[in-house]
Formats: sequence, C-alpha cells, structure tokens
Amino acid sequence: MKRISIYLYTCLFLGLLTTACKKTLVEDPKSTLTPAFFTTTQGFQAGLTAAYAGFRTIFGPDSYFEMVVPGTDEFIAGNDGNNGLVKYNSNFNTSDGIVAGIWKNCYTYINTCNGLIGNAPSGLDAATTASMIGEAKFLRANYYFILVQSWGDVTLNKTFQATPTTSATKAPMADVYAFIIQDLKDAIAVLPASPLTSGVLPGKATKAAAMHALSKVYLARAGSSAKQADDYKSAYTIALDLINNVAPAGGLKLQQDFASVYAEGNEANSEVLWTVQHTPTLAYNGSPTQNNSGPDNLLCHLFAPKYEVQPGMQRSTLYGRPYIRVVPTHWLTDTIFKERVNDKRYNKTFQTTWLCNNAASVPNWPNPLPAGAPAGAQPGAPKFTVGDTAIWMPGYEMTAAQIAKYRYQVIPPSKYSIALSPAMFKYFDTKRPDQNSPSSRPIIIYRLAETYLIAAEALVMDGRAADAVQYVNAVRERAAYPSANPSVMDVTADKLTLDFILDERSRELCGEMMRWTDLVRTGKLLERVKLHNTDGKNNIKPFQVLRPIPQAQIDATITGTPYPQNPGW
Repeated sequence: MKRISIYLYTCLFLGLLTTACKKTLVEDPKSTLTPAFFTTTQGFQAGLTAAYAGFRTIFGPDSYFEMVVPGTDEFIAGNDGNNGLVKYNSNFNTSDGIVAGIWKNCYTYINTCNGLIGNAPSGLDAATTASMIGEAKFLRANYYFILVQSWGDVTLNKTFQATPTTSATKAPMADVYAFIIQDLKDAIAVLPASPLTSGVLPGKATKAAAMHALSKVYLARAGSSAKQADDYKSAYTIALDLINNVAPAGGLKLQQDFASVYAEGNEANSEVLWTVQHTPTLAYNGSPTQNNSGPDNLLCHLFAPKYEVQPGMQRSTLYGRPYIRVVPTHWLTDTIFKERVNDKRYNKTFQTTWLCNNAASVPNWPNPLPAGAPAGAQPGAPKFTVGDTAIWMPGYEMTAAQIAKYRYQVIPPSKYSIALSPAMFKYFDTKRPDQNSPSSRPIIIYRLAETYLIAAEALVMDGRAADAVQYVNAVRERAAYPSANPSVMDVTADKLTLDFILDERSRELCGEMMRWTDLVRTGKLLERVKLHNTDGKNNIKPFQVLRPIPQAQIDATITGTPYPQNPGW
C-alpha cells in the first residue's frame, strides 16, 4: 500500500462528527468528503464548526504549548513533557510526535477551510455567505501563520483535496505570507466589527481579530527572510487603526485592572479579540479517565507545581493537578518582575501562597521549640490549621533566622525548584467538576493589550520610538492599577529598544503561548536562551529557529521530488 502524505489526510469528517454531532451527520457516514458536501447550508455550517474546533487541538493540549512556552527566556522544562524539544538536545529530532501532530492538525483543518472557501453554500443570502467565507479565511490564515512561524517554507494548499496524494512541495515563505495577508484582508472586509457586536457568538472571527492578526503577521514577516520594505509601517498602520478607530467603535478597550483580563468567567471582556472555545461535554472534550485524551484545555494543570505533597496540602480543584510542565526562569520572576511596588502584574500573574487544605498532614511543633520560633508556638501542637497559609514564596531572599519566625513553609527564590516555584494562574479553573478534570474555560488568543505592543514594536523598529511611547505607556499605566498615580510607570522614548519591548511583552503576556515565536521573530531566541534558560543554553543551535519537518511527511512523499528537510535537521 502506498504511503500517503501526512498533511493531506482528510480528517474533516471526524472533525465534523466530534464537534457538530447531529443525527443528520451520522446517519449517512462517508469515507471521503466531496465539494458537494459544503454546498448545503447544513454541510457548510458543520464544516465551519469543525474548522473552528480544530484550534482546540492546538490551544489547550500539552502539544503546541510545549513548542512555544518552555525553551524560552520565560520558562524551563518541568516534569515529563517533551524535554528533548524544550531543552534543544539530541532527543528532539525529526520523528518528534508533538511537532508532527501540530503539522498534521494544521493541514487537516486548512483542508476543511479550503472546502468551505471554494464551495459556497446554496440557500443563504450573499452577505451571510460572504461573512462565513470570511470566517473560514480568517481561520485558514491563522493555521498557516502557525506553520510559517514554526517551519518557514511550507506546503501551500489553496484548494480542497477530497482524496490523498503521495506528492508534496514546499512554497517559499514569501508566498505563504502573501497568502495569509490576502486571506486576512478579505476577512476584514466582510466580518462583523467586534466580538461585542450584537449577534456575534463567543470565539467567532471578527474584523477586530483579523486586524490584530494582520498587524502581527506583518510584524512577523518583517523579522523573517521574506521581509518587505514597508512591513513595519503596515504593521503599525493596521494596529493603530484598530486601537484608535475600530476598537472604540466596537466597544473594545483595555480592562482597567490587569487582573480582570484573565479573571475566571470574564473571558469575553472588552479587551479580548479572539478566543478558542472549550466545552465541559466529555464527548467533545476528551475524558479525564482516559489520561485527558482529546483536545482538552489542560492549561489549568500545566503550570501547577507539586504543592500536593507539601505539609498541610493535598490536591484540590482550586490549585490544579500538578503536571509541572514548566517552571518560570529566575530571569522572569526575579528580573522582569523585580519591580512590584508600582507594577502590580507579578502578583496578578503568579500564585505565591497556598492555604492549608489537609489537616492530616499539618506538622507539629517539635519539643523543644527551635530557636526563633514565633510567639504562641506550643510543643506538640499543630503549626497551622486548615485555611491558614501553608506555603509562601515571598519573592525575595530571607535568612534562615528570618524564615524560622514563620509557622509555615517559606520558599525564597534561591530555593525554587521543579517541584515548587511560583505558578502562573492565568488559566486556573476552579469550576472543574473534580481535581483531575480538564478546563472548559475559553483560551484567549488575541487581546488588545498586545495590539498596543505590536504597534509600539513596529514603530520602534521603523525608527519612530517617540511615536511608540504612548502605546507602551498605555499598557504600563494599566499595570499600576489601582495606583492613584499610574504615570509612575511611564517610560520615555530613549528607553524604547527592541529588548525593552520584549521585556514588556513578558511582563504583560508571559505564558500566553507566543514567546518562542516572539523570540524567533525578533532574532533573539539564541541570545536569550543562552542568557536565561538553564535547560537549553548549552544545547541550542542556530538552525533550531525552525522546527524539523516531520519525518512522516518526508517518508510519505514518494511521488515526484523528495520533500526537503529544514537545514540542520
């Protein structure tokens, strides 16, 4: 039997069954989808639902997360996970399952989008049809954006393929970027203005989201070998139009308090431009009894340390299942977030205190009491009780004598470890049905604060730092809330370098599944990994700014020219 090129497997029908289960879809199963399927109103809507749901296979599981969060200046590897990938060592190679899975998923759902875009449904008015095709183009552009940022030159499929093929070729990065840009321009022209526009369902594509994506695409292309002379200008022009015109008209604005951006249940707030929706329905969302298989939102667990084995603690829904996939670097916690008087984002990003929830494991005071024991300590009595602090990470160094004055465990920065370190809680979910379940919270992909930082970066790179100041300061002043004088956070043009912008992106966006691409885009990946990532600093090589083409793709291309591997792999 001939091998089939992995990216051309048409998993669309499976996607339809798992994301839009209706009797009419399962009563007439098909082994191969044809263009005619999309030309019905029902088929087109089911296909569009599947195209959206494809992003749940990327944003939520422990897969693309491994490609973009650890292995950077922000996070090192924790327990398990794909340590070869995130440590840049020889265990990471062309057969890696994570990168192969993301490659395959992107092409599967690109094919779904192609089927939608090339086969307009009958029975819908022209405006509705145009808007739905605009949604498909927005989604296709975002799938291709993941591919081009991760792999560079990739296959560019523009039309629906109903049957597999054994041949494939790479398109130049420039062609892929041009295709993405045109898709987003087409989407902007027909989509509803804002996520807050009446009738727009959560997670749906809008003009505002497409504008943000387009400005980000221009910025990414500007930092690539496919750069165009006006990319930075295009990036800030689109971003400024969104900030100054489209956002205000559509009710979009920065949240007053940074903490409210990621507040549980507030994922549809005025700052959010696009989310990937998740659901508590196990039939569509994997099962916690099956090792959380399926396109689950596992982000609530991936940052959690091993608090459950500490004195006075046990696993809980409040604090998450401790997968410990990542640990913040000392650069992130101790340098980037060093200023905590005016900038409130550290304590609104990281959990540093755990309250006792297990009386059975609370330790007793020894007899005799140790030197420096706090007032009220009684030999043989519990040190603390349920509801009291059990673990505290002060964020600064303390002497042994100072630590001895506390009843509970005190962990200064020098004592951070894979087992215990500050936990980023942007994705925590306290409403899960049990302590091991995945989250059903929507995942925020694009938000307005990043638009401000995109505008600032593009202006700085275009030699207009003075014009960039207001956009950086808008984000920094919000970070001071509830300060009565937020201007204490303001910076001047002479401070605005690319490194400062990257640092500010960490303070604002750390852990939000974009850091690896940020560092690649700016040409800073090797420099910053070598400076701040203890896992990868001795391993990373220049060619690792691109991911390896999956070996399965190369092996499956048996007709025509062999599929080329990326340099160095």
